[in-house]
Amino acid sequence: MDPRLNPYSPGAGNPPPEFSGREKIIEQADIALDRIKAGRPTRGFILYGLRGVGKTVLLNKIALEAESKNLYVVRIESPEDRSLPAILVPTLRSTLLKISKGEALKNKLAKSMRAIAGFANSLKIKYNDIEIGLNIDKESGVADSGDLELDLIDLLCVIGEAAAENNTAIIINIDELQYIPEEQLAALITALHRASQKQLPIIMIAAGLPQLLGQMGSAKSYAERLFEFIPVDKLDNDAAKNALCKPAQQENVFYDDAAIKEILLQTQSYPYFLQEWGKHCWNIATNSPITKKDATIATQTALAELDASFFRVRFDRLTPTEKQYVRAMAEIGAGPHRSGDIANILNKAVSTTAPTRSSLIRKGMIFSPNHGDTAFTVPLFDGFMKRIMPVFGG
Repeated sequence: MDPRLNPYSPGAGNPPPEFSGREKIIEQADIALDRIKAGRPTRGFILYGLRGVGKTVLLNKIALEAESKNLYVVRIESPEDRSLPAILVPTLRSTLLKISKGEALKNKLAKSMRAIAGFANSLKIKYNDIEIGLNIDKESGVADSGDLELDLIDLLCVIGEAAAENNTAIIINIDELQYIPEEQLAALITALHRASQKQLPIIMIAAGLPQLLGQMGSAKSYAERLFEFIPVDKLDNDAAKNALCKPAQQENVFYDDAAIKEILLQTQSYPYFLQEWGKHCWNIATNSPITKKDATIATQTALAELDASFFRVRFDRLTPTEKQYVRAMAEIGAGPHRSGDIANILNKAVSTTAPTRSSLIRKGMIFSPNHGDTAFTVPLFDGFMKRIMPVFGG
């Protein structure tokens, strides 16, 4: 069929043509946004789940909804090699300029901008990735002590006051939150807590991998009361069918039942993979309905493409020792697995493999769903490991 009309949109954070199975989460977000806009107490929330479940898509949709309500969104993706202060400074400055709408900064907005300058200058030695390009006088005594936790409290509170003065609210929108180091994450949680206590219109809506729950609890024990933690999982059977079939139906293209069953089996109903299989089925099929034969061929082409990109980029970040560890995981199945069982496959003691396991968790490749258990953060990664390293130990 004509690839120009292909309705599917696999990609990192690309919005799907059909938001199926996420209605409850979207409604929760909408309520939170309306509450903060009305000046009512509102908890931020954290979306957590494996790769490919659509966390970034949801985060982006929530951000767009916030902007449609005339709220201001501070968009951040946490890189592994940048500090939180370094990525906060330019995004907060940009947000304040948007609130001013190009007019001269007044009152609390001007104070907030001066606070950002003080914040950046006081922390640039400790966090040397902060780029100073602010030709603004500092606000003496505000966010300039050099202590990240104290300064971040001052900074977010003064920015929250500026938002209140301008009858709006600020949503700090952070993706890949698990990459923020614990000390910096603790400072951010503390600052948001103080802003919440002062009933200021500033909250965080963020997303990350499953290990984020443990990280936030370790950073600050009260994090579970400050945020709603919302799991994002693969779709149920009906939602997966809708996500796959409705985009095609809008182009008067249909799937037969055998094709749907095959695709749901191969994708395990993960939203990203449904988009990949749908894209390849469309391009392979010559007419409607799309058949099981088309779906079977699509599996081969989809896996080849994923192996060359989605899976491969993660594999290439691993050291040889880490590759052996995840290959051992794949050898005994999709998981989760006991850490001792993985060590046994490697013929090593658990204590010997523990540093490798910790490194893989930091890189976001695996997580611990329960104490002593280990699982992949990337669905279908066990199959990829067997394809790229067919012989275990090779």
